[in-house]
Amino acid sequence: MPAFELTFIVLGIAVLAGLVGSLTGLGGGVIVTPALSLFLGVDIRYAIGASLVSLIATSSGAAATYVRDGLTNIRIGMFLELATTVGAICGAMLAGVLPTSTLAIVFGGVLLYSAWQASGTRRERTKSPEPAPFARKLKLSGVYHSEAGDTPYAASHPGWGFGMMYGAGVLSGLLGIGSGAFKVIALDRVMGVPFKVSTATSNFMIGVTGVASAAIYFGRGYIHPALAFPVMLGVLGGSTLGAFLLPRLPVKQLRRGFAIVVAVVAVEMIVQGFRGRL
Repeated sequence: MPAFELTFIVLGIAVLAGLVGSLTGLGGGVIVTPALSLFLGVDIRYAIGASLVSLIATSSGAAATYVRDGLTNIRIGMFLELATTVGAICGAMLAGVLPTSTLAIVFGGVLLYSAWQASGTRRERTKSPEPAPFARKLKLSGVYHSEAGDTPYAASHPGWGFGMMYGAGVLSGLLGIGSGAFKVIALDRVMGVPFKVSTATSNFMIGVTGVASAAIYFGRGYIHPALAFPVMLGVLGGSTLGAFLLPRLPVKQLRRGFAIVVAVVAVEMIVQGFRGRL
């Protein structure tokens, strides 16, 4: 296939991935990697490298908006970034050792979980649990501004949250995804941070985590400009379009429909991984 034609096909896949990722809350990286590896036969490590570049670009734009709106808790984000960055470096180094078939199987498992997470109903926490002494010492607290009024909150179980963030970082570096679903679980359900603050803080952390692992992929030659550039532009454009369409579409039904599609792709990745075709 000519390079010019391949670039436009990759760009189209990336736009669709960014759109679906934005509407479902999964992120474009979860979609673009299986699309490139399954449908175009791209080596999964190069697909992951391209996904990481797009991850950094899209996260940076959204993170700036959340910080400006006051939703991001920068202190909590900086504390947990220590864990995600170390985890991302470990995951990226592990990706260079593991067989591509193993990466495909792990990715398929994460996709299945992400599909289940996207199809579920998200509820806002109404009461924050009691903060831990260590969290008080680090001032891991804030105020959530909503239409109902200002609600103060403080993080609890920082040790558990830190450990989960390390695991999310490993997955991010290993698979080239933002691991947003895992970060939000750690922040919202374990540490007791309000859901919208958890989402904004998770997005703030994704870019830093992505840079740490992308540097290793780049050093190993797994980031090819001819692949990474159209993926970055496409995912960025698709995410922007998704953000525009989000208030105008029946998101609940869309998420369930897309979750089924993602689950099918996940099963296909696992099957192809066991067959050694990826």
